[in-house]
Amino acid sequence: MAEQHNYTEDSIKSLEPREHIRLRPGMYIGKLGDGSAPDDGIYVLVKEVIDNSIDEHMMGFGKSIEVSVKEDSVEIRDYGRGIPLGKVIDCVSKINTGAKYDSNAFQKSVGLNGVGTKAVNALSTYFRVSSVREGQKKTAEFEQGKLTSDHKVESSSEPNGTRVFFKPDGGIFKNFRFIPEYLENQIWNYAYLNAGLSINYNGKKYFSKNGLFDLLSRKTKDEERRYPIIHLKGHEIEIAMSHTSQYGEEYYSFVNGQYTTQGGTHQAALREAVVKTVREHFNKNFDATDIRASIEAAIAIRVQEPVFESQTKTKLGSIHTAPDGPTVRSFVNEFVKKELDDYLHKNPDTAQALLKRILQSERERKEIAGVKKLANERAKKANLHNKKLRDCRLHYNDKKGDQERLQNTTLFITEGDSASGSITKARDVQTQAVFSLRGKPLNTFSLTKKVVYENEEFNLLQHALNIEDGIEGLRYNRVVIATDADVDGMHIRLLMLTFFLQFFPDLVKQGHLYILETPLFRVRNKKKTFYCYSDEERQKAIKELGGKPEITRFKGLGEISPDEFGDFIGENIRLDPVILHEDTTIKELLSYYMGKNTQSRQQFIINNLRVEKDEVEQ
Repeated sequence: MAEQHNYTEDSIKSLEPREHIRLRPGMYIGKLGDGSAPDDGIYVLVKEVIDNSIDEHMMGFGKSIEVSVKEDSVEIRDYGRGIPLGKVIDCVSKINTGAKYDSNAFQKSVGLNGVGTKAVNALSTYFRVSSVREGQKKTAEFEQGKLTSDHKVESSSEPNGTRVFFKPDGGIFKNFRFIPEYLENQIWNYAYLNAGLSINYNGKKYFSKNGLFDLLSRKTKDEERRYPIIHLKGHEIEIAMSHTSQYGEEYYSFVNGQYTTQGGTHQAALREAVVKTVREHFNKNFDATDIRASIEAAIAIRVQEPVFESQTKTKLGSIHTAPDGPTVRSFVNEFVKKELDDYLHKNPDTAQALLKRILQSERERKEIAGVKKLANERAKKANLHNKKLRDCRLHYNDKKGDQERLQNTTLFITEGDSASGSITKARDVQTQAVFSLRGKPLNTFSLTKKVVYENEEFNLLQHALNIEDGIEGLRYNRVVIATDADVDGMHIRLLMLTFFLQFFPDLVKQGHLYILETPLFRVRNKKKTFYCYSDEERQKAIKELGGKPEITRFKGLGEISPDEFGDFIGENIRLDPVILHEDTTIKELLSYYMGKNTQSRQQFIINNLRVEKDEVEQ
């Protein structure tokens, strides 16, 4: 019989805040991750420190911030007032210590919980803070949140401000790496929301004069727009919007300078307000999906005492803009109703272009209505015994549940039965699902969305993901293309990328699409085994093992046993995010790689052709 444990006073543990942060980091910074996703913990650490500098700027102190990110370290210097010297240690190490509890010192700031910098400190192997105020400087150093060096106050000729340097703890953020594009997007968002602020990131200056107008200008090129960007500014609210030629809806929403990646009450209010205003302006009861189809919009509002649905503040839950103020919904609705309607009256060319886009969406929707109905009936039947999908128990759109675990929900898109069999046996049935492709999917380049419904495989995939009407109901946070690293596997990868970019670009733009990295070699002797993802790693493993180790070259995922596969899709999973660079046009990209065999592509292949000898060593 199993030993019975007594539940006594000794069973109750009380942890120091530092210990609690290190034991339960997800409660403070969301998911940990390795840096392959834009909301991974290492980026939250950077954000928490910059937020303090931004709050100083918003209060009128400091017009520039310097950010330096190296391979495993971050340094941030602002030119605000500097932390009061006697409180430098408390401000970065004692929970619930900070000026933001004093509403007179900080109005409508980003960080209101007094946790941010303390969490960064506790989750860093090394953390140093320096504050300069009126010719005096105070520095303190920490390791894993513990004070290791308390420097005396010294005189300094540096300008006022705060400097923070930290190295994220590799024991907590395993195999982490900073992806420059994610940091750059983060920095740009700060610039857009703080017109006039200059941020120097790794030697490059980031500055915005026109706020959210600049954000949309950078995201989509003018030639892909149906009309010029509508830019509306009011007291505590700013909106920019346009319609593009792409499928889907795309929103960028912010509260008090915080990028709310999961939206919330303000984003929902914007979607509702645009539909209502457009219907009233044209005096036509358009279908809401036709008005919002292909929309690209950004909204930033400021509210007092915001309520977020998670510690990392990715979704606004506030109902009111202030304790005794209007609701967020009515505030956004009234602003859009007046300002957007006025704009459309004053700019009839834009109004006509907007109307034309809505009518086109309406026409397209009606054209595929019949085939869509049949396809959805087929998908509903297939869902009862969908042989292509081996589902998991938790889903990203579950309203309740462990948010950290929901962030790990993953759908692997595999080729063939052998690969999907290995992944299915090795996966975590709680959070990992598998969708098996049959052979090579169709090249969807230049086809209309009708093909998504006519092609049974694509229709079943969009139903598995739950993205038919947009990605708000997305069932898996990570959509991972898991194909072999051979020519056929690469081709299937390209075809799937084409499908998503063509019909669901917001899935890619919002950082949900990944490529699974799997090892190319296994190098082992009787004592040790190394899995190598490149030839460099293979050479390093051979050198470390010495002698003549056994080397296996994996040519397909089906060759890797389920026991081994568990290592590659578990804690040590390696994912390459699919990132669209700011100067990339989806139409141009797809026509180059997936269009007819153009001269420029032929030349590219000739110039970059490499022939590698296949090595088989035992």
